[in-house]
Amino acid sequence: MHHWKKYMRATAASVLILSALAACGSPNHKDAEAAPETELTVLLDWYPNAVHSFLYAAEEQGYFAEEGLKVKLQTPADTNDALKLVATGKADLALSYQMQVAISRAEDIPIVSVAAIVRHPLNRLFALDTAGVQSPKDLVGKKIGYPSIPLDQLIVNTMVESDGGDVSKLNYIDIGWDLIPAITTNKVDAIIGGYVNHEKPLLEKEGMKLTAFDPSEFGVPDYYELVLTASEEGLASKSEAFKKFIAAAAKGQQYTAEHPEESLQNLLDSQNENFPLDAEIEKQSLDILLPLMDAGSEPFGSQTADSWNAVIDWLSEHGQLKKEIKAEDAFRPL
Repeated sequence: MHHWKKYMRATAASVLILSALAACGSPNHKDAEAAPETELTVLLDWYPNAVHSFLYAAEEQGYFAEEGLKVKLQTPADTNDALKLVATGKADLALSYQMQVAISRAEDIPIVSVAAIVRHPLNRLFALDTAGVQSPKDLVGKKIGYPSIPLDQLIVNTMVESDGGDVSKLNYIDIGWDLIPAITTNKVDAIIGGYVNHEKPLLEKEGMKLTAFDPSEFGVPDYYELVLTASEEGLASKSEAFKKFIAAAAKGQQYTAEHPEESLQNLLDSQNENFPLDAEIEKQSLDILLPLMDAGSEPFGSQTADSWNAVIDWLSEHGQLKKEIKAEDAFRPL
């Protein structure tokens, strides 16, 4: 009897404890705990810089947390790895490039763009003012530096051809990623592969006088420079989490547009110690980026089939796609 009473007391105590715990977990309880967070690993395209301000703003302002997300922002060891890591499920989302997504799709890599982040080209053709390049066709007879990427050569070829120049007479020099040293030491007269929000302000800070040509004004499609990508498998299993991520990112972008100084300071506080940022350059960069990231009356991140068709057609026409692909396979509205 004694043992039975002891058991009953213990059971009653357990019931009370369990009831109390249940009350703590009850949605009606004033101290209700939030549902477990969904963790997302998101790869940046490069080390943290002004273009990522919206993500750090979303983190700092609690927008990811409000959506029930725990987001891990990572810089891949090699920017070329990001798409492969997402395709193989080692990351959930990655910032990449519209043209790279199209090329990858044609190589049967199951990657999909779920949002357009930078809606226009950042890559520019920069020519030294001393080289006397008034328009792309004037590059004939000049030395053009490019960063080992055939796609950059194709961009210049299209620009020169569109401008009425003779592409067969262009002189390319592979300078790897030494874009700035190559042009500051006059090793080349022009470079492709440098960004209007990064290399341009850095070169101007060094006192270089440059003319910048936008590829989209000379026969190259007005492509999305930066897009957010997911895998086919990720979309099937985590599309709700991805929608929440984009909603939070949109709030981060709105906050950044309305509070650029605070967002920039937050970015500088989050910078990678291996890649220190120049505050003055990043401020100029953000000023350049904000209008190029603005979707106008459309929601942040929205994409169009027209944009994807134009890019796919241009790449296909110039032999850059290993097989035919469709726009609807390369991007998905969430």
